[in-house]
Formats: sequence, C-alpha cells, structure tokens
Amino acid sequence: MTIVLAAAAAALFGCGTFLLLQRQLTRVLVGLALLSHGANLVIILAAGGRGAPTFVGGDEDRALLDPLPQAFVLTAIVITFGVTSFLLALAYRSWLLTGDDEVQDDVEDRLIVTRWSVSEELIDAEEAALAAHAEDVARREMDEEAHR
Repeated sequence: MTIVLAAAAAALFGCGTFLLLQRQLTRVLVGLALLSHGANLVIILAAGGRGAPTFVGGDEDRALLDPLPQAFVLTAIVITFGVTSFLLALAYRSWLLTGDDEVQDDVEDRLIVTRWSVSEELIDAEEAALAAHAEDVARREMDEEAHR
C-alpha cells in the first residue's frame, strides 16, 4: 500500500509541476493545489505506520502514534488554503482587468531575451571575422613561402 501512495504522491507532484508551468492562472492555481496535496501525502507517508492513540486508553502493547506529522499536514493545509485564496483573488482581478487569465510576458524578460540574441549574433560575427582573418594570415604565409 505504501508503494501505491508513493506513486500517487509522485503523480500529484508531476501533474502539479506541469500545471504550475502553464501560463493560465487557473492552471497555476490547480497545479499549486496538487503540489501541496502531494507534499501532504509525502509527510503522512514519512510518519510511518499505524500506532496506538496518544491519549489515555490506547492499546499498551503497540507503539504510540506520532502526532507531529499530522500537525504539519494540518498546518500545511491551512497555509495552502490561504495561498489558494490569494491566488484566486489575483486571478479574479486579472480576469476583471484583461478579460483573460493568461499571464503576460514581462517587459524585462523580453529585454533580456533580446540582449541575449543580440549578443549571440555579435559573438557569431566576431567568430566569423576571426576565422576569415586566420584564413587570410594562412594564405599570406603560404604565398610568402611560395615566393621564397
């Protein structure tokens, strides 16, 4: 059963990561929720098997259940709820302003891409000029040796 739950956590992480990398805010929101569910499942899996209740009246023969992973998961659920509501508010505001929930490109990102492509073109031009210069030098040396 642990392997099935580990596979489910891996599937949640994979689908969440895929959705988180999309451009629509609703997909980002669902991806974040899937990632948090996968993390909660991993925490519960790491807690180990069943144990006796930690309060009075539990079975004395079994080891006691560790309540800390459950507290972590409850805290993570509350934090995820807050982040999800914040992202819902952002997505709603974006939809009101633009009529679409797609995230637009940042101007600075476009400038960086433009600078990178320009610098690559300059490097290619410099390499071509150096190669042409090296061919000229080699040709001159061959001509000088032929005239000697």
